[in-house]
Amino acid sequence: MEFPVDLLRACWFLAGPTACGKTATGLELAERLGGEIVALDSMSLYRGMDVGTAKATAEEQARVPHHLLDVVDPHEEFSLAEYVAAARRACEQIVGRGRVPVFVGGTGLYLRGVLRGVFQGPAADWTLRRSLEADVERDGAAALHDRLRAVDPPTAERLHPNDTRRVIRALEVHELTGRPLSEQQRQEPLPPDERPPHVYWLSPPRDWLHDRIDRRVVAMFDEGLVEEVEALRALDPPLGRTARQALGYKEPIDAIEAGRDPRSTIPEIQTRTRQFAKRQHTWFRNLAECVAVEVRADESASELAGRLAGRA
Repeated sequence: MEFPVDLLRACWFLAGPTACGKTATGLELAERLGGEIVALDSMSLYRGMDVGTAKATAEEQARVPHHLLDVVDPHEEFSLAEYVAAARRACEQIVGRGRVPVFVGGTGLYLRGVLRGVFQGPAADWTLRRSLEADVERDGAAALHDRLRAVDPPTAERLHPNDTRRVIRALEVHELTGRPLSEQQRQEPLPPDERPPHVYWLSPPRDWLHDRIDRRVVAMFDEGLVEEVEALRALDPPLGRTARQALGYKEPIDAIEAGRDPRSTIPEIQTRTRQFAKRQHTWFRNLAECVAVEVRADESASELAGRLAGRA
């Protein structure tokens, strides 16, 4: 699944690490461009996961039309190929209305999939998957992640040990093809003259970003994260593996099920979010299509959007 080059070149992209101000800047940018926002985020796809994903609010969605929010229920899975296909359909509709698609989010895998297409890989081997899932139950997620690191270090570096669904898929691809997933996913970027001209990622000062992350995590709890988690735990069917393992959800879920105060997980979530932001920084820095835009600590979202729109 790939985007036609002409459609890709009609899009704008605003990526960056969590809590760097993408949402506010993206709204301002879309308004300047006459655009509609396409969410570039793997967790805001899920219905009912609003507070912990910092999903665009109803007021923000009223300012600018948003796409690919609340697409699936929390018990469901949504593949990279499904995302790219849905994003292409959304962009075709937006362009058809004479508007500009503006991708905003922090999921680097989705960004690369849109820019370079998706490696489909072999069909699922459910016998092998069930065997690997049983290994997780017996030995733990870390042991399975160590197995992946032995055969495919780049993919192991990219995936969190608790992201067992993707760890299992990577091991499955290696087992079925004899080649690491990272090698097969290494699609090359388009030639420079065919690439979309507006692919940006926000690069903020580290201390400024860490402070914003720490304050955002506290704010999420104050805004009802625990109540949201309790509502998700009560769902039938129950949370799927991807939703349950999401950063900011896994920690309070584990605490509640262990009889601990979920607010006690705030420092843990802050630490993990800072680590996640560092991985995002590395991902975007290494995508050849991405142009880094330095974020100034004293700069408003409107000013930053104005700088970006000036590159049109």
